[in-house]
Amino acid sequence: MTNIVFMGTPSFSVPILRMLHEEGHTISYVVTQPDRPVGRKRVLTPTPVKEEALRLGLPVLQPEKLKGSPEMEEIIHSNPDLIITAAFGQLLPKEILDSPRLGSLNVHASLLPEYRGGAPIHQAIMDGKDKTGVTIMYMAEKLDAGDIISQVEVPIDVTDHTGSMFEKLSDAGSKLLKETLPDVLNGVNPRIPQDETKVTYAWNISREQERIDWTNGGKQIYNQIRGLHPWPVAYTLFDGQTVKVWWGEPEETNKSGEPGEIIGLTKDRIVVKTGDQLAIGLTDIQPAGKKRIAVSDFLNGAGSKIQIGDRYE
Repeated sequence: MTNIVFMGTPSFSVPILRMLHEEGHTISYVVTQPDRPVGRKRVLTPTPVKEEALRLGLPVLQPEKLKGSPEMEEIIHSNPDLIITAAFGQLLPKEILDSPRLGSLNVHASLLPEYRGGAPIHQAIMDGKDKTGVTIMYMAEKLDAGDIISQVEVPIDVTDHTGSMFEKLSDAGSKLLKETLPDVLNGVNPRIPQDETKVTYAWNISREQERIDWTNGGKQIYNQIRGLHPWPVAYTLFDGQTVKVWWGEPEETNKSGEPGEIIGLTKDRIVVKTGDQLAIGLTDIQPAGKKRIAVSDFLNGAGSKIQIGDRYE
């Protein structure tokens, strides 16, 4: 069977690794990011791909940086037929890209050449797209610029968020790769150069992108909230303190007020004015220094003194 080196890190990559194993391919190494501290207690935590690889009994490499590392030499000396990456999180050195007999493939969560980069799912939702997809492509030294082998479209529902789309696209990517591999192994797959005039980018999410600008329209803010859910999570300020906005939904209003002003309080919503007639009803927040809480519980809590006319900054 085919000798594969698989590279991936988050939960998106896990079904793809599992599929390759179930199809009987020889996976000589699984390469993933090093364990990182997670949470307030900074507990050293393995990546989802490492956990799956260990469950499957596969050897794991975790280089901090591939270029010039002992792990790079191990990968090259394993003489892979294919390298397959899916949200690995590092650019591959040319020595690794050129080492497999059949090339290096990437499972990318967008319809390339749209949304090259590290946050294509977040960006598609934040931009209000109604569809995205998965591309199987040959890897090149330039970021996400290699020839396209196959693609599949996946719709984005108005209630979808980054978490739900990660699952949908991961499943679609696993199925597409399974369908595509036979042609790659037999050397009969297409190679379609990307149209450089249609390239867009989805860089890793910045802190600035996480902050809600209440002067924007309600639909744009809703797309921002769901595009950043469940990570890294949108935020706003209240009395100078950060409030994470885990979820909120748009609702029509004819009430006046300044953007960011609280114009309504119900049993389970804090209704906030935006830059247009579509307000945002916050349903799930995390005040500074507190745990995530449903707005219904927050409003019933002894510490809540929020009232109509208060304003998010």
